[in-house]
Amino acid sequence: MLWGAPRIHGELLKLGIDVSQATVSKYMVRLPKPPYQAWRTFLKNHTRQLASIDFLVVATATFRVLFVLIVLAHHRRRVVHFNVTEHPTVLWKAEQIIQAFPDGTEPRYLLRDRDGIYREAFRERVKAIGMEEVITAPWSPWQNPFVECLLGTVRRNCLNHVIVLGEAHLRRTLTRYFRYYHKFRTHLSLEKDAPEPRAIQGTDLGPVIEVSEVGGLHHHYERRTA
Repeated sequence: MLWGAPRIHGELLKLGIDVSQATVSKYMVRLPKPPYQAWRTFLKNHTRQLASIDFLVVATATFRVLFVLIVLAHHRRRVVHFNVTEHPTVLWKAEQIIQAFPDGTEPRYLLRDRDGIYREAFRERVKAIGMEEVITAPWSPWQNPFVECLLGTVRRNCLNHVIVLGEAHLRRTLTRYFRYYHKFRTHLSLEKDAPEPRAIQGTDLGPVIEVSEVGGLHHHYERRTA
């Protein structure tokens, strides 16, 4: 409970219970630590003002290693930006933040892990556009659950079924997958809606048809008149 003795005393007075504040303090349960906001509560309370960032590492058919930077807005689980590179330099990463949040669209907080890839130039760019970094504890991916869940989804539902030929091929594949992800893939956390809300189609709109997505890897279903 976040109430202290003065507030509890005030509530008791409003309920017609006339006791002293000292008496309230005497019988309050003593907490071992101040009641700080739990991590899960922080994430929930700041959903609309929180974005996460992380990297996905992808090996190509020719044994090159590519890095995919993904920026996820927690509200509606939208991928606001992604890009692919073989050489994730500090300046490249800093530029991605500008591209992710143009024209004052940045949220208040940027959640990330402690990877050494985020160096001073990156941190300065984040600060310059008015965002505050929230850094997870060491070896604690559970503290960045939304983007970690997304990375797993991208691997299981897309990249595990594709032989990546190169940087351009990976970028095209992810572009198509994220289009499907945003427009059609439903999420339990969004009350079984897609990041871009889908209208409910009544039976009067015609029969259900299957539409191929991501080169046939996925499908979505909609009603169309004959």
